[in-house]
Amino acid sequence: MISTCRPHVRWMAVLTLTLLASGAAHADTVALKANLQPSSEVPPRVSKGHGTLEASFDTDTKVFSWTATYDELSGPVTMAHFHGPAPVGQNAKVQVPVDKKTLASPMKGQATLTDQQVTDLMAGQWYFNVHTQENPTGEIRGQVMPAN
Repeated sequence: MISTCRPHVRWMAVLTLTLLASGAAHADTVALKANLQPSSEVPPRVSKGHGTLEASFDTDTKVFSWTATYDELSGPVTMAHFHGPAPVGQNAKVQVPVDKKTLASPMKGQATLTDQQVTDLMAGQWYFNVHTQENPTGEIRGQVMPAN
């Protein structure tokens, strides 16, 4: 049954089985990433902007940590957020905002997630986007997925 599922569902099933097999005494760190592009915004944007997100999630502490880099945006970054739950091509509410003091590239941060946020993140239902004055609803965006 797992082989017929969509890739993010299959990955979630494998992760769940891995976590159950490893036991609570062995915390895992899950590596995540996103390719930030204007074409991924909904609706798509016209911009030379691009970037990457590298993140990790500690399954024991539920701490989600990230570093996002970007270049060639239309202007200074006004805000950035993790949104969800939403698949590619859909918008959703903010789950984790990025501190406005850390918007310069590379932007780094961390947050402790709720159980529901963990479920949505691990199911590939979060995206990260970066906003500018010219693109107030977002200039570049990427779906947060397993790094492997």
